[in-house]
Amino acid sequence: MKDPEKAASSRKQRRSSRSRVDVRWVTTVFVATILISGCFSFFSDLLLNRVQLAAAFAVLFLIVLIGILFDIVGVAVTTADEKPFHSMAARNLPEAREAIRLIRNANRVSSFCNDVVGDICGVVSGSASAIIAAQAVVNFTPTAATFFRLFMSALVSAVTVGGKAVGKTFAINASTPIVHFAARLIYRFRYFSKWLRALFRGKAAR
Repeated sequence: MKDPEKAASSRKQRRSSRSRVDVRWVTTVFVATILISGCFSFFSDLLLNRVQLAAAFAVLFLIVLIGILFDIVGVAVTTADEKPFHSMAARNLPEAREAIRLIRNANRVSSFCNDVVGDICGVVSGSASAIIAAQAVVNFTPTAATFFRLFMSALVSAVTVGGKAVGKTFAINASTPIVHFAARLIYRFRYFSKWLRALFRGKAAR
């Protein structure tokens, strides 16, 4: 039989280990949110203030689309099964390991995709719609300007909520191909970054 004191000590160690990991993850999410949100806000404001109204609408809906796509990936990762990717790994498909890693870290992946990127896109799209409305209502009467601002806010909210609702159904029904596609993108990004590092190291050695 196990010593009760040792068992209690091991439970305390596991709890403290989990708390350390949680603090590290929360800190990572906090820093990532600041960086991603700052970049999104900076580039969206820069573009929206320099382009025509039609292009500004395109930028706005691109931001909304990014939020919907990341929401789809977050849901797909939580519902996907590892088994198809184990068979892919047996066939030496390089992206299979990335897919398995995504599924085994589904909580963190979904938190990043749904909470971090999704919420950032929601906030940035709201500010972007306000900028577009301010540009569009220059020659409007005060009453018409108010109605247009309300219309923009309602339109962005409807497209975001409706897109995420459709996307979640799609993510649940097609979780395996979605995770496979995301894993392939991550693998290619890792391969490209390694190639760039090797290229710069070779130039530095010369």
